[in-house]
Amino acid sequence: MAHGVVQVTNPSSSRWRRRTGEYATVGAALEAAADGDVLSVSPGTYRENLVIEHAVTLRCAEGPGTVRIAPASGVAVTVRAAAGVHDLLVEGQDSTAAALLVEACAPELTGLRISTRSAVGLEVRDGARPTVRRCTVDNPAGLGISVLDEAAGLFEDCEVVSAGQSGVAVRGGGSPRLERCRIHHATGSGLSVTGEHSSIEALGCEVYEIQGTGLHLSQRASGHLTDCQLHRTTGDGVSLDTDAVLAMSDCDIHDIPENAVDLRARSVLTLTRCAVRRFGRNGLSVWDPGTRADANQCEIHDSTGDYPAVWVSDGAVAILDACRVHDVPDALFVLDRGSRADVVDSDFTQIRNTAVSVSDGANVQLDDCRIKEAATGAWFRDHGSGGTFAQVTIDDTATGVIVTKGADPALDRCTVTNATESGIYVSAEGRGTFTGCRVTGSKGYGFHIIDGCRSTLTRCRTERCARGGYEFAEPGPLTEDCTSDRSAAPEPVPVPAPATPDRQPAAQSYGLLGGVPQQRPAQAEAEAAVPAARESDEVLGELDALVGLESVKREVRTLIDMIAVGRRRQQAGLKAPSPRRHLVFTGSPGTGKTTVARLYGEILASLDVLERGHLVEVARVDLVGEYIGSTAIRTQEAFERARGGVLFIDEAYALAPEDAGRDFGREAIDTLVKLMEDHRDAVVVIVAGYTAEMEHFLASNPGVASRFSRTITFGDYTSEELLSIVESQATEHEYRLGEDTGDALLKYFAALPKGPAFGNGRAARQTFEAMVERHAMRLAHVAEPTHDELQLLYPEDLPELP
Repeated sequence: MAHGVVQVTNPSSSRWRRRTGEYATVGAALEAAADGDVLSVSPGTYRENLVIEHAVTLRCAEGPGTVRIAPASGVAVTVRAAAGVHDLLVEGQDSTAAALLVEACAPELTGLRISTRSAVGLEVRDGARPTVRRCTVDNPAGLGISVLDEAAGLFEDCEVVSAGQSGVAVRGGGSPRLERCRIHHATGSGLSVTGEHSSIEALGCEVYEIQGTGLHLSQRASGHLTDCQLHRTTGDGVSLDTDAVLAMSDCDIHDIPENAVDLRARSVLTLTRCAVRRFGRNGLSVWDPGTRADANQCEIHDSTGDYPAVWVSDGAVAILDACRVHDVPDALFVLDRGSRADVVDSDFTQIRNTAVSVSDGANVQLDDCRIKEAATGAWFRDHGSGGTFAQVTIDDTATGVIVTKGADPALDRCTVTNATESGIYVSAEGRGTFTGCRVTGSKGYGFHIIDGCRSTLTRCRTERCARGGYEFAEPGPLTEDCTSDRSAAPEPVPVPAPATPDRQPAAQSYGLLGGVPQQRPAQAEAEAAVPAARESDEVLGELDALVGLESVKREVRTLIDMIAVGRRRQQAGLKAPSPRRHLVFTGSPGTGKTTVARLYGEILASLDVLERGHLVEVARVDLVGEYIGSTAIRTQEAFERARGGVLFIDEAYALAPEDAGRDFGREAIDTLVKLMEDHRDAVVVIVAGYTAEMEHFLASNPGVASRFSRTITFGDYTSEELLSIVESQATEHEYRLGEDTGDALLKYFAALPKGPAFGNGRAARQTFEAMVERHAMRLAHVAEPTHDELQLLYPEDLPELP
């Protein structure tokens, strides 16, 4: 063997004379040693499986790193006594065992370097309580550190430099404490805590460069992090589910491409003096009844995506106290009946779209808060949505407060200043109670209440509103003791000049019209980064690869063939037909209309029919303004953004409601028809929506039907096609369907209700996502799942039918 000798001494007893000596192996020395002995190991490599069962001290005779324990298989070092093990290099090669195992004892491990390709680098179990200082674990094949079976321990200044699975995994009632540790380059989770009574406490630690989630707590686990950093993950920064409880103080969560913090299934989070920044999806995402997040003196800012900073839905609760949210697309979105957000003494600033949005029956309460520099201060969107704003100031917004579609909030002593449109706008059966509110310096109206909405205004006041303090439509709101300075200027509100190719429009301000953002990437980013044009055959190949849509593919190919042959006739000096390039897409949601529109634009660009072929997707909220003239400007700006490409108007029928009244949607249609005529070769316009509603839209304007002479119908997907979508999703995400799973999916899709809201391809993708979640919950209880088990989805992973 490539090693020297091991010397055993006992400096504190006369018995040392009988045991002092030199041994050829560490194992022989351990057999001869007793409690209190010191084993000095000469430099070298010892290919032994060491078992330490006495309270001895094991150290390197010539300094750290000179002794290497590297057996061919099995556990390299097992500690079962209150021993001291210092400065060894420990290597293991057994994929079924730990490199270093601590069982039912309280040893002291210092300066160890564990470099291994084992199932676990360092495993602590059976109630063990080690003190581990300045140790390093490098295990690209498995777990870094595992604490289980009611074990605990103190880990100080330790580092997991790589792990093929979680950096630190805690289960079975384990409860370690980590101080000043670093966990990085792990896969799955940096820190993973699972199961009732399992917990983790971390102080001054850093978790980063994780292929997955930074910290994951589940199944009634708990944790407490203080002064920690979590950053540079590929998944969520912090993820809690199934009754997990976590408290974080003075922590910094940043550079997260997904949700910085995500809570589900009755989990509870307390954040105190924490910073959440540079996140790609939600900064704080809270879902499901019983789930609660409580943030105190926290800062959430600098989103890199197009999602609300705080998202509360499905009956969850969020509480923000003395928090700051700034430089994000949207600040706080609360959705669904039973969802609630309570916000006290907090600031929302530099919000690109909406600061506070309440929809689908949710409720919010803001007390003594400040909203500044947002497109929309607060938007109560629909029936059942409401809450209370008390002493809230809203400054420098496009529109201060919007109330629509039956929403009914209560605003008490609130102030709206310097709105570029209206201070407070109520429409579409919105209600609202406004008491002691003041609107100052609005460039539109102070209170603009249309559609005969029956709001209640008591002791409200307007000052220096350019178009007037109050504008009501009959029968109008109920008012009492409301006043105005009556100093509104009679001049019209200035409007910006239309954009031209040489003068690009300013960044879009959604103002009154900012729609509820879907959980999807920013459209603005997609429009800004137009890829290089592809060849038509390549794009047509992508079209052909789409699941189903055979009739749609034939229609598109017919159009392309007509355009291609027409160009050849022109080159030959012959007259060419002039096919209408503007299209109507009809059909249910989730049938691929947007995808086909994008590919259509690329094909036209490849044929030099369009200059760029990019897609600009808009809806009513992007085109229709609040006052006469603003709609034409918004529509023209959208048309200019689409110049050289495709303008895709989703749910276009919303521009022509059956009971239009004073609705400005018709102004958008009229403007669009004229732009299509004046710039017929610059932009291809595609309008989309449900079949019956689109027929009404085409009849709304004499020029509309003539400009859209071809309608392409997108049929619902069959069960077989939905199965194909799930299979492609599984392949993309490295999953496989089990032997009977395909048949189970066919039966599932056949039984799935196909009402007007059925999502088609979206339903297939949601089914796959639900299967992945149930698969994860199933395998969370498997100690060492096989490679196949980590991939295979079985019928039991299918969600229940709604």
